[in-house]
Amino acid sequence: MNTIERTWLTLKHRWKFARMGKRCQFPIPQLYVQGHVELGDYCRFRNDVTLHAHGNGKIIFGNRTGLSWGCTAIAHELIQIGSYTGIAEFSILCDTMPVLKNNTAGQTEVKYVSKPIKVGNDVFVGSGCFIGPGVTIGDGAVIGSHSVITRDVGPLEMWNGAPARRMGHRTD
Repeated sequence: MNTIERTWLTLKHRWKFARMGKRCQFPIPQLYVQGHVELGDYCRFRNDVTLHAHGNGKIIFGNRTGLSWGCTAIAHELIQIGSYTGIAEFSILCDTMPVLKNNTAGQTEVKYVSKPIKVGNDVFVGSGCFIGPGVTIGDGAVIGSHSVITRDVGPLEMWNGAPARRMGHRTD
């Protein structure tokens, strides 16, 4: 792909964002954005990324943040991703889930819980991860591939598994 084509594709996707920092790049043919999405400086996305903010929901990216192939972020309330954070391919961030426990209502009356997701600075999220509602991931944390994160992750911690559990600390 040459420079002219990369520039054209970035300009094509530029209008989809509520706010976009300087020098963001989207040299990809497919980028799906709906709702309020804000980008910091130097953000970069790969192909088939879906960013969907429902109603008053917001998705906010820090500086030099990237999403790889096929990542999805769905926000009814807030998804905030810090600076220098990388999220690998096919990961899903969703701040809303249906409440199934002790639910006696029918399918049309299912209750949903929405809680904000906050991902800190310098975080790496491996491929195929799911990050659920109300999760806060501390600065410098590492999430292993195919992990299901349903609890808070502390700073510099390494988590892995489905459901994820603490595997260690980066300074130990």
